[in-house]
Amino acid sequence: MRSSLTILGLESSCDDTAAAVVRSTDDAPDILASVVYGQSDLHAAFGGVVPEIAARAHAEKLDTCVKQALTNANLTLSDIDAIAVTAGPGLIGGVLSGVMCAKGIAAASGLPLIGVNHLAGHALTPRLTDNIAYPYLMLLVSGGHCQFLIVRGCDDFSRLGGTIDDAPGEAFDKTARLLGLPQPGGPGVEREAEKGEAARFRFPRPLLDRPGCDMSFSGLKTAVLRARDALISEKSGLSRQDRADLCAGFQEAVSDVLAEKMRRALNIYMAETPETPTLAVAGGVAANRTIRTKLEAVSYETGVGFVAPPLSLCTDNAAMIAYAGIELYRAGHRDGLNLAARPRWPLDRSSPAMLGSGKKGAKA
Repeated sequence: MRSSLTILGLESSCDDTAAAVVRSTDDAPDILASVVYGQSDLHAAFGGVVPEIAARAHAEKLDTCVKQALTNANLTLSDIDAIAVTAGPGLIGGVLSGVMCAKGIAAASGLPLIGVNHLAGHALTPRLTDNIAYPYLMLLVSGGHCQFLIVRGCDDFSRLGGTIDDAPGEAFDKTARLLGLPQPGGPGVEREAEKGEAARFRFPRPLLDRPGCDMSFSGLKTAVLRARDALISEKSGLSRQDRADLCAGFQEAVSDVLAEKMRRALNIYMAETPETPTLAVAGGVAANRTIRTKLEAVSYETGVGFVAPPLSLCTDNAAMIAYAGIELYRAGHRDGLNLAARPRWPLDRSSPAMLGSGKKGAKA
């Protein structure tokens, strides 16, 4: 087994086309190149991501993205040890574009192929950035997912709880649409919230009256809708301050729920007496500064280490996929050219599905 591994990673699960090269020498990873082509302009007129447009854009950009990553790393395919690609979960057209591109490269070059769970990429990012030890507690909070996980290995995840309906990112996007803000909604809501007074609207904190670590954000979004409609009925419209206050109240409610549920998850995690207790947060919503601050405060209260990757590695990127590929490669994982693209792929396969199942498997 070579002590140095260099892996090319591809990511195309939603609306970011990405390729990266990561090298790990004696378990010290280094991002040699990371290229991301966003699609915000393509979807702006539709108020959200259009799967067909996203898939077409991935197919057009993936080869360019790979070439750029190799060029930036000053490498060729002969310097690469394996190809890692997001094989799910995600928008199936985009995932399929990435998987087919990776298969083509692997078939032409003879390099090993490794299918990576997109969520595992996020969950392992703190090991890429901070080299934290297993086991650690992870809050994976993104546009489509929200889970508390104990991460014991690159393919060993125990879910302590998660959202039973909308993920926080979905709730941010829907709230942004309700208030006439651009997509993606997270950054817009956060900017407006900075100008608002959170105490003006005391929105509900769903499921805090019940035990456990499960969450719900659908009702919170509905509460924002009702408050907006009441203001419009009263004033025949929304002022800029009204919108800022609504955003601030909404963001505060989400932050409070995540912080309290994190306290509960920490109690479960600490019962395992980890040698180096660490709380990590990753995923696109982890870029929200208010949420980060509240979660960091929880870790400080409990004396647990806190890790949050750089903002550029919280949103979708291929560096996390390449790094996950390194860990899986060293664990002996390989895939053949029959690797399938999967719209659904739970990290914890032993726990009941949070959102039910269908013909294509558990949703989450």
